[in-house]
Amino acid sequence: MAENQHIAYTTMSLLDFQERFPDEQECYDYLVQIRFPSGFSCPQCGSYKTGIVAGRRLWQCKNCRAQTSVTSGTIFHRTKTPLHLWFWAVFLVAKDKRGHSALQLSKDLNISYDRAWLMNHKIRHAMAFRDSLYQLNGAIEMDDAYFGAPDTGRIGRSTRRVKALVAVSLTDDNKPLFANIRTVKRLDNRCVKKFATTRIMSGSTVHTDGLKIYRCLSGLGFFHKAVPVKQDKAKLLRWVHIIISNAKAFITGTFHGLGDKHIQRYLDEFCYRFNRRFMEHEMFDRLLLACATAEPIGHDELTR
Repeated sequence: MAENQHIAYTTMSLLDFQERFPDEQECYDYLVQIRFPSGFSCPQCGSYKTGIVAGRRLWQCKNCRAQTSVTSGTIFHRTKTPLHLWFWAVFLVAKDKRGHSALQLSKDLNISYDRAWLMNHKIRHAMAFRDSLYQLNGAIEMDDAYFGAPDTGRIGRSTRRVKALVAVSLTDDNKPLFANIRTVKRLDNRCVKKFATTRIMSGSTVHTDGLKIYRCLSGLGFFHKAVPVKQDKAKLLRWVHIIISNAKAFITGTFHGLGDKHIQRYLDEFCYRFNRRFMEHEMFDRLLLACATAEPIGHDELTR
């Protein structure tokens, strides 16, 4: 599926959703429309010459003979969960700006906790994939942060909590635009270089504190401006610290007792929601498109 695919996003209330998707067939038809808005083309060879395999809901390419389903190549790949339940899960997650826990989803859909957990994490995987298509640009504030349970007896950068690099782009009048957070094994030049070159557009102006690991930015095509330690770092790097504080509140407020292993996925969800905070009325369509274009991910990949 093309990475730059878009659809006409629509506003959808709870009543609209119930009327629009009353059964499995309506969900199937809408997913076909999202995945193949210009008609089905073979993912293997690109041919538009296809036929339908009767009774199996499969397209078969007349050129290379490859068979494709509407869910192949998406997070719904090989799912045993009905699309109708998937659509409800996407809708509930999209509409709850605080985040929708697996426990709550299992209650709402009357499914097992394990199934709800897997669906939730696949949806977060789609959120991360969608945000990975974009880079921050312009004026950027960047800092490091620590997430997870308190580490008794250790303070500052000696903590054993999960380390992360955080960046937020700003408007011309110094308001936040978009954010990106990435957990790292250690805070060093190597991680800063990887984060900056993949998440920030070359030529951007990056504001950081005076920590030595950020000095490499000036040699990577960025304009680096460091805030001296003696100055009020919290005031000069205001928005990145607000983002860090909000991300911590998002995680602890909805997902109590979160372990270190999956923190990145919850941070991905926080960023996805923050980056679309002015598009809440379109969130179902936007999130469904993300789910339909993200690469498949299985239970083993999510739990390893």
